[in-house]
Amino acid sequence: MPRMLEVSDEVRAEIGDDEADSLLAGAHAPDSYDCTSCRTPGDSSREATSTVLFVADETAVLAFAHSRCIPSQVVPVSEEQLAGAVRSISQAQAPAPVPAPAAPVAGQPSVSSTGQPAVLGITCGLVLCGDTGHAALVIEPTGAVGRPGNTTGEDEFLDLLTEQGFQFVEDVNKAPAQLPGWSVLMAMGQLHAILHPTPTGTNAAWWQAHQPLQVTEAWRSAARQLSAVTMYAAPAGTIGRQPREDLLRQALDRATARGLLVAASLPLAGT
Repeated sequence: MPRMLEVSDEVRAEIGDDEADSLLAGAHAPDSYDCTSCRTPGDSSREATSTVLFVADETAVLAFAHSRCIPSQVVPVSEEQLAGAVRSISQAQAPAPVPAPAAPVAGQPSVSSTGQPAVLGITCGLVLCGDTGHAALVIEPTGAVGRPGNTTGEDEFLDLLTEQGFQFVEDVNKAPAQLPGWSVLMAMGQLHAILHPTPTGTNAAWWQAHQPLQVTEAWRSAARQLSAVTMYAAPAGTIGRQPREDLLRQALDRATARGLLVAASLPLAGT
């Protein structure tokens, strides 16, 4: 039975015309699936369905999503991220997925720091810019972050980010400009990584979750609606771990008043 599938030109180029035509004819496409974006059931025989191809260096995985959630696309990932995505697909077959927490969530990736590795805290929350709620990531290291070879203990975290194009925030109510080359990688409805451009022209993980992070449905919906995520960053000890989004906003406003907050809008990659 033919399926109501959407196969983008970039997905077709990756999988080939024969495989794409077989999918459209229903040969290899499942009747039912769990949407990689909203994690709810879908039916490719009854509703428009996007094909989403996750591509790593040596492996590729084809997934499906409601067309109303995301378009058909190719999502470049690392082998580690793809392994996490495959685990998420498998877990999606369980009777009940783990619910997203109501409060912001945090992860702890490692980054280079002066002398010892520092830890980046990352908090997900909704931040109101004007009348629009933006899906936001707030980054704060646990200690000073310096350039390689810096032994003075000077914190260069904000300097490093502004050199990459992040701008100091003057008013949290105003959404920051988009930063070319950077993006936020979602896969299977979970947060996987923040990607940045490299000198070779490829993207690499600037931050990567030790394991995929659950986000709230409201956060995911805001990210999908704008196709972007706002990233804020501040030096260690500026924001703190705030248990509620209203307290997080107050901390962002205080950091802005002190001139200690940078931000950029990062395109949403994947689901």
